[in-house]
Amino acid sequence: MSKCYAVASGKGGVGKSTLTANLAAALALEGSRVLVIDADIGLRSQDAILSLENRVVYDLIDLAEGDCTLDQAVLPVDSVRGLFLLPAAQFSRARKLDPDRFRKILDSLRQSYDYIFIDCPAGVERGLRNVLNAGVDEEILVATPDDISVRSAERAFQVMDSKKLNRPWLIVNRINADWVRSAGMMSARTVSQVLDLPLLGEIPDDPVVLRAALKHSLFITYDCEARNALMRTASRLAGRSLPFPCYGEKKPSLLRRLFSRPLKEVTPIDDH
Repeated sequence: MSKCYAVASGKGGVGKSTLTANLAAALALEGSRVLVIDADIGLRSQDAILSLENRVVYDLIDLAEGDCTLDQAVLPVDSVRGLFLLPAAQFSRARKLDPDRFRKILDSLRQSYDYIFIDCPAGVERGLRNVLNAGVDEEILVATPDDISVRSAERAFQVMDSKKLNRPWLIVNRINADWVRSAGMMSARTVSQVLDLPLLGEIPDDPVVLRAALKHSLFITYDCEARNALMRTASRLAGRSLPFPCYGEKKPSLLRRLFSRPLKEVTPIDDH
């Protein structure tokens, strides 16, 4: 039985969709069978990120309304073996994703994949709530280390908390170590403590990410620091305990390491 994750953010522009695709690809590269579901109805992006925009015929809404089969809607990603996409509708067409139908789709998909990642609409509106009501197992919240993103992430967490779901994991994206050192940017540790959420990953601000996006390719396939960070994140999600590099933070003295409070972290348990 697969593990289903909803990947959300309090606001747009934090790199949620890019991280979702690359995190899924990282697990596929390790031998897992992984599905990405683009649930951002009317604003789909995963087909472009995964270089499948010219192959989409059917989408999630078509599947929910019975206009196609699973085999017709789900597309294999050519560049990463074991990775698949169920795309969102390009236009809302005045149709919404019904949570009950979505739940049935998830139930039918679980036996075919090790991991399912749902790329949620940004923000805290109805689209996010519909996904959370569909019976996901866990949530991942993506934020950047700035006040506005953290405030928005806190609001998204409140929505998740109102659903009585598990406490979401946190991925802090686009960390600039130099800015952290100059006290102009929060560290991943600080964001984790402010939100009081367990840290799953910290991804550095890496120019390779943008270059890969411009080529409609995955940065996980490049030799870069962002790739290394995301591979560590994928390993933690699979149940392995790995240290955090804590980009930009000063290394504490031996006495401080012995007596200071450790970074809040709970190791995910892979139960499939």
